[in-house]
Amino acid sequence: MNEILDELLQYVRFDDEDRARLIALHDKLEPEFPAIAGAFYDAVWANPGAAAVLKGPDQVERLRCTLIDWMSSGLLGPYDEAFYEKRSRIGRRHVAIGLAQRYMFSAINIVRVAYLDQIAKLYSSTDALAVMRSVEKLFDVELALMLRHYQLDSEEKRVTRERAILADRLIALQTLSAGLAHEVRNPLNAAKLQLELLDRRVRKLTQDPKLLEPSELANHEIARLTGLLNEFLAFARAPELHAGQHDVVAIAHQVLELERPFAERGCVALGLSPASGVMFAYIDPGKLHQILQNLVRNAIEAAPRNGKVDVELAVEENGLHVRVRDTGPGMSDEIRRRIFEPFFSTKENGSGMGMSIVHSFVTMHAGSIDIVTGPRGTLVEVTLPQPPQK
Repeated sequence: MNEILDELLQYVRFDDEDRARLIALHDKLEPEFPAIAGAFYDAVWANPGAAAVLKGPDQVERLRCTLIDWMSSGLLGPYDEAFYEKRSRIGRRHVAIGLAQRYMFSAINIVRVAYLDQIAKLYSSTDALAVMRSVEKLFDVELALMLRHYQLDSEEKRVTRERAILADRLIALQTLSAGLAHEVRNPLNAAKLQLELLDRRVRKLTQDPKLLEPSELANHEIARLTGLLNEFLAFARAPELHAGQHDVVAIAHQVLELERPFAERGCVALGLSPASGVMFAYIDPGKLHQILQNLVRNAIEAAPRNGKVDVELAVEENGLHVRVRDTGPGMSDEIRRRIFEPFFSTKENGSGMGMSIVHSFVTMHAGSIDIVTGPRGTLVEVTLPQPPQK
């Protein structure tokens, strides 16, 4: 049985006796289903807000037949995966047509009252109470299943808004970073050139380490700043997407081989699924390489000694999924909230650009990033939509 449905049935303490009562009630109520459905849509038409989503008598007739089937299957069960899917389709349809969720309560109540009125006529006062309780449990479950899709829709809209806000921030920071990088690059290159000339002259005069060490240190720092500047430019330039069909398993192998020495130093095992074969997806290979390399490097750094980092690739109905999982301690809510912010880093010498670049490249693919984290590790899942097959 579906876990959500099973949990609801357990929560309302719906048992075999309830099932038996509802099956017996079905045979008594079935002749009344058309009248109940007629009264239901009379009430809908009488409410301007609810009637606004209906398109005319033909649609109402189809919906009336659907309602009769809903009443029948609700009483007969079985309360299994097919039952859950049927209710889910109804919930998704209500969300799609824009039916306000408050009407779910009034709609259920119309059917509920009709059932209770019939039960009062059909059963003795002693038996009626037990049957009514079984009906109440059923309607509580039905309502919870339908309202769940309003909750899912609300959560999806919230995530979409948050991603749009983050995208706007990143665009502004890309513009700022591009200007900053341009202003810094020229004097940095000039300083590097002059330092190289000075270093050559010093070496012609002496090999004294005390005199050469400051020059070497300055060269090292300039190289570090150049690398940081290149990261800024990778984030700021927003290069064009050059997408095509490419073997993502081969790209993942390349990344893991590059990161393996770093993982071995930390005693972290790397895994790939699928480990062999080919899997083609419509992506920009260079950008996917950088996305995956940043995620794998972060996962290695998060994993403890003798820990593990697993990379999983899958082409599913909604696109290419790249999942990177580590066995580290997870991340705090604060880190998770800020992880895509440029210049935000928890590493002592980190630039804070890696995950911003990942987000930028994923956005260029019209994709999404989801993070699930806890004390047993973190899972980062990147989804890149795929064009329809011709």
